Amino acid sequence: MKKGILVLGVLTAMIFTSCKEDATSKVNEANVEVAAARDAQATEFPVMAFDEAEYDFGTIDKGNPVEHKFTFTNTGKAPLVIVDAKSSCGCTVPEYSKNPVAPGEKGELLVKYNASGTNAITKTITIKANTEKGTETLRIKAFVNAPTAGASK
Repeated sequence: MKKGILVLGVLTAMIFTSCKEDATSKVNEANVEVAAARDAQATEFPVMAFDEAEYDFGTIDKGNPVEHKFTFTNTGKAPLVIVDAKSSCGCTVPEYSKNPVAPGEKGELLVKYNASGTNAITKTITIKANTEKGTETLRIKAFVNAPTAGASK
């Protein structure tokens, strides 16, 4: 019991004597200015403004690959970097540049579709980028004709 009271007394003394320093005297003003500038830039994001978010290939024949270039402009205040682009199925392949797109500059994303399936199709392409939302979405549509009975591949 005596040891417990002694330990409690020592801890209490340490707590009261260690809190007498003024924490504001340790703040470096240069670090505060650097942090403020960094935080101000953290609110500036790139913006991917697409000329079109959906493209319709119209009527196409099954097995005849098609492709379309989606163009966009970085209308934001920071360089745009596409991290990844994926499609909703393996029959659609997006291709993009790994290079940053500066503010005000244009970029392209090529989407290739191998015309599999039949009838009306809709495929979604999801783009991961350093925009404020983090992802952007594009769509392609087509009506795929089934091969005729006498046609050979």
